[in-house]
Amino acid sequence: MAAKALGLGLMMLGLVVASARAAPDPVERADGIVRRAMVEQHIPGLQIAVVKDGRIVMSRSYGVADLAKRMPVTPGTVFPINSITKAFTGVAAMREVEAGRLDLSKPIGTYVADLPWPWRGIEVRRLLSHTSGLPTFDDSDGDGVAAWNATLAKPIRFPPGQRFDYNQTNYALVQMAINGLRGRPRDATLADEQFALAGMTHSGFGDTRDQDPNRATSYGYRQATPDQPVVRTEIFSPLHRAAAGMNSTADDMAKWLIALQDGKLLSPAARRTMWTPVAYADGKVGQWGMGWLVLDRAGHRAVAMTGGSRSAVYLYPDDKVGVVILTNLASSTPEDLVDEIAQGFIPGMALTGVPALRAALTGQEGADPSATVTAFRAANPGFNADEHELNDWGYRLLAFGKPRSALAVLKLTADLYPASGNAFDSLGEAYATNGDKPSAIVAYRRALELDPTNKNAETWLKRLEKSGG
Repeated sequence: MAAKALGLGLMMLGLVVASARAAPDPVERADGIVRRAMVEQHIPGLQIAVVKDGRIVMSRSYGVADLAKRMPVTPGTVFPINSITKAFTGVAAMREVEAGRLDLSKPIGTYVADLPWPWRGIEVRRLLSHTSGLPTFDDSDGDGVAAWNATLAKPIRFPPGQRFDYNQTNYALVQMAINGLRGRPRDATLADEQFALAGMTHSGFGDTRDQDPNRATSYGYRQATPDQPVVRTEIFSPLHRAAAGMNSTADDMAKWLIALQDGKLLSPAARRTMWTPVAYADGKVGQWGMGWLVLDRAGHRAVAMTGGSRSAVYLYPDDKVGVVILTNLASSTPEDLVDEIAQGFIPGMALTGVPALRAALTGQEGADPSATVTAFRAANPGFNADEHELNDWGYRLLAFGKPRSALAVLKLTADLYPASGNAFDSLGEAYATNGDKPSAIVAYRRALELDPTNKNAETWLKRLEKSGG
């Protein structure tokens, strides 16, 4: 009997060992996902870092930082992180809230003088969540000062809180407010305290005008020649540097995530506020907190920020897992890889919502993306997804050479959100890009029926009707 029991025990032990062997190593699994994406999207260089339980469990570098010099990416290679800078500004704002100097519910006119009258009453939280309705601050209007003065003369786009509208004006005002509270020049950068507290020794601000031998060269690809990279020039004026202009490494970004989770930067209460989506004026909940996207992931809360469609930082706070991917290719959309990578480090995490549909649509651009979406919905009858996340994904597909997949996604968005003028506006653009002018006109007309204030839909509709669509 004892021998039989021993034999059974050994057999069970063998099954456990075999099961352990079969389980893929999460680091090597992530490595495979990264290498696949680099080949498929012609990404020259990339860094990845993964944080789990307060330590860096993966840190790897791939490819080249500069194609002409054949300079390899190393852990010390510095990448522009573009709009991920906004997440640092969100942290900076919450540090001021904790210090009692900044009140998110107060109007920006409390902190910044000499603003146009319609701007003064807009709450600080509306700026950080891109629901202010302010006009866009764009350097194409001139140098930093001229561009800002031109912005001040532009009309309000819509009443505060009416809808989401991503723009850089919001963060320029937050930059001015925080610097005013701290007695600094209004265009001073905001993240330096965080660099010091987190031990980020390879991070700072700059652009392509700076001669930094460790900075990766930025590239883009023309859709017609996706294997021929084009060097991109990026210049960020001082008043844009609360919104963009930061450079960092994946390891430094990982240290920042650890410091954020460990309480070195913010208290748990401040983090909760920062990662709580701001509601619109009608009470519907948006997708943005204070400088961060708050994403719907079933059972695994995720907060994130992306930059330039080439850098992404995601944190799953309840699972104590973070993923950072930095690349030197605009249009590489590394955010589309993160959930799949995180799966390997979070036991029991399943792909649902947008990540699940994204996995189904991978590689379908040349086939029939609409049929794939139809089959996916039939297999997942309870499928639902956040409108903003679907819309953002559809626009990325549209911008980076996958118009048929974009159309399938934006059709789905309009189907799921039939009362959204923005969904039909986006669908109109997808139809137009795919050469279907009659359907584009129908979509834009519906967008205007739902939201008569939609100037983009109005402009496109006039253009299409004039061209004989």
